[in-house]
Amino acid sequence: MNVFPRIEIIGVTGLPEINKGDNLSEMIVGAAQRQGTPLVNGDILVVTQKVVSKAEGRLVDLKDVTPSPFARQLAEDSGKDARLVELVLRESRSIVRMDLDRGIMITETKHGFVCANAGIDSSNVPGDDVVCLLPVDPDKSAQGIRKAIAGLTGGAHVGVVISDTFGRAWREGHSNFAIGVDGVEPMKDYRGTLDANGRMLKVTTIAVADELAAAAEMVTAKAINVPVAIVRGYEHGTDSPNGIKPMIRDRSRDLFR
Repeated sequence: MNVFPRIEIIGVTGLPEINKGDNLSEMIVGAAQRQGTPLVNGDILVVTQKVVSKAEGRLVDLKDVTPSPFARQLAEDSGKDARLVELVLRESRSIVRMDLDRGIMITETKHGFVCANAGIDSSNVPGDDVVCLLPVDPDKSAQGIRKAIAGLTGGAHVGVVISDTFGRAWREGHSNFAIGVDGVEPMKDYRGTLDANGRMLKVTTIAVADELAAAAEMVTAKAINVPVAIVRGYEHGTDSPNGIKPMIRDRSRDLFR
């Protein structure tokens, strides 16, 4: 074959510590240009949640949190910080599972994500008592970044995926998942098409946005100060008007809740 499938994943280096109010899109465009990989039409930008949350001011000092009696009781039973438990409760629609002996809380966030501690964590955050919350609306965050980048690059059409690290049911280890998208169809539906043997596919729908987020983690990692990646060469089709919502399984179809 003279033509074969290929994608390239490029880490965007040189970004400084992100603070509340920083123009994240401008900083990403500048960093990509400085390292010789300017953004072009068709690129997909995978941006880790942490820098988005920092720019949007989603850091909370636990010293400013007053836990409720319920949070104090859960904290006492689980050995967790009552202030953190209070934040988890505030950021959640419901508690899905708890293992108080191990201090584990799995909740459904207000966005509909099912994950540990409502996605709150303290990694890569300055300050001993400071934690980071998920963006209020990750799809809106992705939309804002995409629109700003088009303006900064003279109209380059890029897709944007906001990623975060979650555990996975039935598997050990963690993986990066998409929590917000814009300019990228998050699911690729093969239903109604034929496989290589001519059989009709009936159920296969690929979580493209999650695969992009997971692949990008190979260059963003966790502690190397590369919070953004460019995925180049993947034909990602049209935009999804519903953002990340098509990827969130409705509770009525969830066999495990």
